[in-house]
Amino acid sequence: MTGTAERREAHGKSEAGRPRTGWGGTAPQGGGEPGGDEPRYGHRPLWVEEPARRHPVPDPVRAAAVRAVLVIAVTLIQAMVAFLCTLAGSWLAFPMVMGGVAGTVVATWAVVDVWVTRQVWNQRHGVVSEPSSTARALRRERRARRRQERAALREQERIRRRGGAGQLSHP
Repeated sequence: MTGTAERREAHGKSEAGRPRTGWGGTAPQGGGEPGGDEPRYGHRPLWVEEPARRHPVPDPVRAAAVRAVLVIAVTLIQAMVAFLCTLAGSWLAFPMVMGGVAGTVVATWAVVDVWVTRQVWNQRHGVVSEPSSTARALRRERRARRRQERAALREQERIRRRGGAGQLSHP
């Protein structure tokens, strides 16, 4: 199938330009491809890709989050097994409880790792933030001060180039 035919099918039209018929797009479209003997079946996509509204989670943060979810899942399963072993009076109850305690510590560490990885990524790659009105006002004052300093320096340079003309006295 050509790229054009795939695009037409994705938009709900057959090769001949007719709309597809049948629920699920399984009705044969007469004749198939030009020169082909086999009937061609329509194709309706299961979903339509939409652009993300937010930026996706950065890869290092995603990896840390996946690790944390896996560790938490294993810890929960271990806790459930420890509980069932305790109810059954099995000798495995005590080792499983100790493993559950260790798993809780590791799971806490994994969650903290996600948080730290996210903070480090934001610090290294910048984070979108909206400064408060106070910060904006301070920045505005600093810019105005720098502008005045530059204007004064330009004025001094201009006076110096004219050879001191316009000054009442020379230092």
